[in-house]
Order: sequence, then C-alpha cells, then structure tokens
Amino acid sequence: MAGTRKLGKPTDQRLAMLRCQTTDLLLNGKIVTTEARAKEVKSLADSIIALAVKEHKNFEEVEVKVVKAKLDNNGKKVTEKVTSKNGKEYLKVVKEEKMEKRQKDMPTRLNARRKIMKKVNKVEGVDLLDKLFNELAPKYEGRVGGYTKILKMEPRRGDNGKQAILMLV
Repeated sequence: MAGTRKLGKPTDQRLAMLRCQTTDLLLNGKIVTTEARAKEVKSLADSIIALAVKEHKNFEEVEVKVVKAKLDNNGKKVTEKVTSKNGKEYLKVVKEEKMEKRQKDMPTRLNARRKIMKKVNKVEGVDLLDKLFNELAPKYEGRVGGYTKILKMEPRRGDNGKQAILMLV
C-alpha cells in the first residue's frame, strides 16, 4: 500500500503539481484547492517549515573581500583613460575593494537548503529560501508542528468537488 494519495495523476505530474502548490502556499500564505490535494500539500509544507525552523540560526558571520566597480553620484561606473603598450588609449573601469559581512551556512543548514530546493519551485524575483529562513522560521520558532491548517469550504459548482482553503497559521 502506497504512503501518499495518487490524486488521479501520473507520478511526475503529481509531484510537479504538489511542488507548485507548496511554493504558492509558502509565498502567498494560503491557497484554495481540493481537500485531498490540501492534505498532501499540508504534509509537505509542514515538513519544509519544520526543517527551516530547526536550521534557521545555524550560520556564522564571515568577512569577505568584495571587488566592485566604483560608482559616481549618478550611479554610473567611474572610468579612467589608460594607455596600452602599443600606444592606444582606452577607458578602464575603476574598481574598489570592500570588506562585507555575509552569512556562511553551516553544513546542516546547507543540507536543509538543498532538501527544501528539491520540494519547491524557483520563483523569479523572489528568494523563497530567504523568506523561509528569515521570515517564517522565526515566526514559528516556539511552535512544535501544526504550521498549516485546512478549512473546508462548500463544494465546487459544476463537478461538486470538495474544496478547502489551506493556510499558514
């Protein structure tokens, strides 16, 4: 007997659909779907959030040397004229070095990131992992499980399918 619902789809389609719905839930905070799908997405989302809560403080601050182009007041790169060995002149971008503090993940947090990336889709313009570790994980830090809840709705018009709202608590 299988451990999960088949939802009337082949494995690849089912996993892709669950990945999309899990990503939408983590981004938006709630989704409307069928009850069976909501139950499957709930287990996935709870496991992802639990992993993020467990590992969200597991990093260290390191100073890194960063070389960037120097910018003027208008935000354009500063250039200077340079003469090459054969006598030709060209413009060279002036660079500056700075020391910046950055977060370096410890091995277990890196592993957690990789596990989470397998279960969610990449979203253009949004760093979902950053949202998970920096917004959702501190919010649910004292909580032991139960990060999502399912609210049942009236049946869908047309095919009378059982509807539910899945939301983050």
